[in-house]
Amino acid sequence: WKDNGLSVAAGIVIGLVVVFGWRTYSGYRDDVAAAASNDFDQLLATAAAGQTESALKQAELLDAEYGSTPYAALAGLVEAKVQYEAGNSAAAITALEGVITDAPDPAIKRLAALRLARIQVADGQLDAAAATLAAHDDGVSLAGDFALVRGDIAAGRGDTATARREYEQAIAAGSGLSQLIRLKLDNLPDDAG
Repeated sequence: WKDNGLSVAAGIVIGLVVVFGWRTYSGYRDDVAAAASNDFDQLLATAAAGQTESALKQAELLDAEYGSTPYAALAGLVEAKVQYEAGNSAAAITALEGVITDAPDPAIKRLAALRLARIQVADGQLDAAAATLAAHDDGVSLAGDFALVRGDIAAGRGDTATARREYEQAIAAGSGLSQLIRLKLDNLPDDAG
C-alpha cells in the first residue's frame, strides 16, 4: 500500500470524475433534447393554427438554439411548408436548401430534396427539379415519391411515355399517393395522339 497507495487513490479519483462527468454530460444532452422536442411541438401547433409569423420566428429560434440537433432540420421543413403555404415559394426553396445542406440525418436531407423538387415542378423549374432528384435519389427510400416527381417532370415536358412509366413505378413502389397517381395516369394523353 505504501508503494502504490497514491496511484490507487489517484486512479479512483480519476474514475469518479470521469463517471460523474459522463453522467452530467448525458443529463445535459437529455435536457437539451427534451427542450428541443418541446419547442418543436410548439412550432408544429403554431404552424397548424396558421400563425405564419409566429411559426417562422419559432423555427428561427429552434435553428439558433438547437442547430446541432435534428430538430433544427425538422424546423426547417416546417418553415418551408409555412412559407410555401403563405405563397412564398422562393423562401420555401431557400429553407429546403438550408435543410439539405445542414441536416445531420441523410433521411431528412432526402425528404427536403423531395419537397424541394415538388416545389420546383410546381414553379415550372423542371430542369432544377430534375437536378435535385438526380443529386438525392438513391433509389431506395421514398422511391415511389421520387418516381412520382420524375413522372411530373416528364409530363411537364410533354414526354407522356416516360411520365406513364414513372407513375406506374411510383404505384409499384408503394407511394402513399397512389389514387392521385392513378388520376394523373388517366389524364395523360395517349402516346399515339
